Amino acid sequence: MGKVVSIDFGLKRTGLALSDEARMFAFGIDTVDSKDLMSFLIGLKEKEKFTTIVLGMPKRLNNQDSHVTENVRLLKEALEKQFPIMEVVLIDERFTSKMASESMFTAGASKKQRKEKGLIDKVSATIILQSYLAQV
Repeated sequence: MGKVVSIDFGLKRTGLALSDEARMFAFGIDTVDSKDLMSFLIGLKEKEKFTTIVLGMPKRLNNQDSHVTENVRLLKEALEKQFPIMEVVLIDERFTSKMASESMFTAGASKKQRKEKGLIDKVSATIILQSYLAQV
């Protein structure tokens, strides 16, 4: 079946998560500069052999596009070119940053950790991936 990688894309930073082989659990793996995302994924593909990419699709509460939505569509196209035999799936990512902050609070993260945007992005990618895994 193969692992699944999930991406919480941002214009500056991108959070990443990876599933286990059985596609039951999501694990936050890293936050990278968005400009380095493709090279990071190419290296990760060599190590982890993932077969699906889940990409968080940013929308506003009223389902309108956000300021990042078009960038995510362009990223999806670039991923499909770079990994032509791989499935690239868009999934709604509304509320993931809020959920990430709340889950970090519940887990006992310090106030400093909860304000660390890179950590929030990684946790958001994990939430996106866990949501996807629950649907399939």
